[in-house]
Amino acid sequence: MLDTLEVVTTVIVGVMVGVEFAVAFFVNPILDRIPGDGGLHGRAHGARLLGAVMPFWYVTSLVLALAWAVTGRHHHGAGLVVTAAALLILSVVMSIVLLVPINNRVKTWIADTPPADWQRQLNRWDRFHYVRVAVIVAAFALLAAAGA
Repeated sequence: MLDTLEVVTTVIVGVMVGVEFAVAFFVNPILDRIPGDGGLHGRAHGARLLGAVMPFWYVTSLVLALAWAVTGRHHHGAGLVVTAAALLILSVVMSIVLLVPINNRVKTWIADTPPADWQRQLNRWDRFHYVRVAVIVAAFALLAAAGA
């Protein structure tokens, strides 16, 4: 049972990390280079789509890590799992406090009526997102090490 929980948790967190990494380092930079308002449309659509999916993914990842921490508390790597779960908690808090408020604004934008400071807001979101990606990459690495 614990082996299955370890594998499922590592895969779910790993795929989430991959998506968030791709958004940070590939998707958003590509969208930002589209001339005209295409990039803004893409960012708004991404905010709507990923804004609907990612909360469940983050919470599921956290619940799985917590379940692993509790179930495997007497096994090898328990401290790594607890630390990873703490990092996932931090990522959820960062999301709620820093990223979601900006994301909620971005998903309502249309190219004809973005706010005057839209680029500043997107740049701020990107900076917070880079930090969050670093946090979840660290959590993933700890989970992978704990399961090894």
